[in-house]
Amino acid sequence: MRRSVGLLAVLVSGLLTSAIAVAGEQKLCDVPEHLVDAEYAAPQAAAAIAAKRLKIVVLGTFSSVTGGPFKSYPTRLEEEMAARLPGVEVSVKSLAKPGETAATAEKMLEQVIADERPALVVWQTGTVDAIRGVDLEDFRIDLSNGIETLHDAKVDVVLMNMQYSPRTESMIALGSYAEAMRLVAVQYEVPLFDRFSVMKHWNENGTFDLYAATKKTDVADRVHQCIGRLLGGQIVEAANMAAKPGKDGN
Repeated sequence: MRRSVGLLAVLVSGLLTSAIAVAGEQKLCDVPEHLVDAEYAAPQAAAAIAAKRLKIVVLGTFSSVTGGPFKSYPTRLEEEMAARLPGVEVSVKSLAKPGETAATAEKMLEQVIADERPALVVWQTGTVDAIRGVDLEDFRIDLSNGIETLHDAKVDVVLMNMQYSPRTESMIALGSYAEAMRLVAVQYEVPLFDRFSVMKHWNENGTFDLYAATKKTDVADRVHQCIGRLLGGQIVEAANMAAKPGKDGN
């Protein structure tokens, strides 16, 4: 009897420790709600969830925060979506490439739609355009054309802006491109995942040392985990909005 009680105590202790660890990880990812608010609905994702099969494709620039010896945020996103949507077959496929601008991504959209048939595309962009000094109006037009192509094919899109890095903040003028993405998101009523502001919040509040993120894989891994969790929450929120009256769910 004592042995059984002792074993039960160990099991309960283990479960509590695990629950506390999960809660701690979730707390670590916390940001102000307005930074990850979906704002607009994702009706195609909602329909895919209702059909129990959701496919997401990630497009844009491959970078140090989209790959490495750790789980990248698309992998974390797939895990997060699967956890949030029990019974739904969720797949997230990354087609991100090095050096990809909004223009090069826009040109491949029709092929991606034909080959992958996603319900939703996460389009991360802006960094390479800013580095190369792409004309802001051209950048805006490329984003607009891409969103129109996706919507014509009945594919939802979430725009994701650039990473924040304290190492490059003074060297690359990202603000104008981030603002262009925000305006296009509002114009076409698509969710924007403000990765730049999220990561800047973490850095300024001491959540993560982003100076070390490029050198320490444990920091990068936790950043990916949090981005996957927050992005997953935003996508689920956008899908839920499509099925509910009010805000942008009709």
